[in-house]
Amino acid sequence: MIKITFMGAGSTIFARNVLGDCMCTPALCESEIALYDIDSKRLADSEIILQAINKNVNQGRAVIKTYLGTANRKAALQNADFVVNAIQVGGYDPCTITDFEIPKKYGLRQTIADTLGIGGIMRGLRTIPILREFAADMEEVCPNALFLNYTNPMAILTGYMQRYTKIRTVGLCHSVQVCSEMLLKSLDMEDRLEGRRELIAGINHMGWLLKLEDKDGNDLYPEIRRRAAEKNLKERHTDMVRFEYINQFGYYCTESSEHNAEYNPLFIKSKYPDMIEQYNIPLDEYPRRCIKQIAEWDAEKASILKDGRITHERSHEYASYIMEAVVLNKPYKIGGNVLNTGLIDNLPSDACVEVPCLVDGNGITPCHVGRLPVQLAAMNMTNINPQLLTIEAAVTRDRSHIYQAAMLDPHTAAELNIADIRSMCDELIAAHGSYMADFS
Repeated sequence: MIKITFMGAGSTIFARNVLGDCMCTPALCESEIALYDIDSKRLADSEIILQAINKNVNQGRAVIKTYLGTANRKAALQNADFVVNAIQVGGYDPCTITDFEIPKKYGLRQTIADTLGIGGIMRGLRTIPILREFAADMEEVCPNALFLNYTNPMAILTGYMQRYTKIRTVGLCHSVQVCSEMLLKSLDMEDRLEGRRELIAGINHMGWLLKLEDKDGNDLYPEIRRRAAEKNLKERHTDMVRFEYINQFGYYCTESSEHNAEYNPLFIKSKYPDMIEQYNIPLDEYPRRCIKQIAEWDAEKASILKDGRITHERSHEYASYIMEAVVLNKPYKIGGNVLNTGLIDNLPSDACVEVPCLVDGNGITPCHVGRLPVQLAAMNMTNINPQLLTIEAAVTRDRSHIYQAAMLDPHTAAELNIADIRSMCDELIAAHGSYMADFS
């Protein structure tokens, strides 16, 4: 029997999507599913919804077990074939709130704060010690398992696992598979969707749509560039930052405008507050989403408890397709986050890059891309630098590398001076308490 272990199973909506997908997949529907979390209430909530899916969609064929707390972690991982990681260390309250509120005191505003910026740095530093423990347990009880990481900051966490543990790891993000579809739909080019061919490469949340052709091999970028520039001039919409990327750098990127607004020094600027309105940038967006998701889940849980009915259709998330490809030796292509072993020629070998990968019975095989256009590699490097320094801080437990990561973060450095950056880092480390024990 195949065993799938889900770490952070209290991430109920995401666990529902990934594990519901597995129960909709013939090669995986009779698996043993191990749900692991340290929060008893959230773990119980996830068990309710997944047992309902198993009953209503899967005729009860999966075996679902729960494992609560670190004392039961090895049992959850024992003999796992696949481990899905979706933990959020410190959760919305207190850690996410802290990552937004303390920087605000220094005049530093954020949108999502889970991938880069001071919020992404702190989240990475809180999470790596837990991944270190996961890896040690996996090396003991399931050394051949494939670790599918969905937790942000993706490049920092996946890069750490790939460089400093023996665990087979790939980082997964759903923004890759919806990138060109959403772009074409937003520009009223739906007629070019069928049979399109694309190439995406770069880093997580800043992977570049390097090539997009229609089914006849025609380059769609000239028309995309024209329509994107026109749309930004004529209307206020939710993707203005990425359309400005097309205008200034020539290419579209994978993750949303609310994310990319804070990955560079160009858009959120206290000296030019009118740019927030001009580019429709949603400051403090992630806390709002958290509150909304919590409320939505409470309502859905009440409905399930009332009648026990729930349905699920297989989503576009990569996880179940990867597991299916490995189990059946059935080739499948993904955009995966892997170590840059000569895959992108003009990015460093220590970087975690996002490139096309082939999945089959041998696992994950990344594809060589070559050189990125120089301006795109330069944009990626502004993000890679703080990513590498955050990993260095976590490995060496040297606080000076935290300061350096923040100083080299594009948005932070554009807004704050050195003294405020160091003071802000110190205040965040102190506020996160035991989560930052390596730096106390």
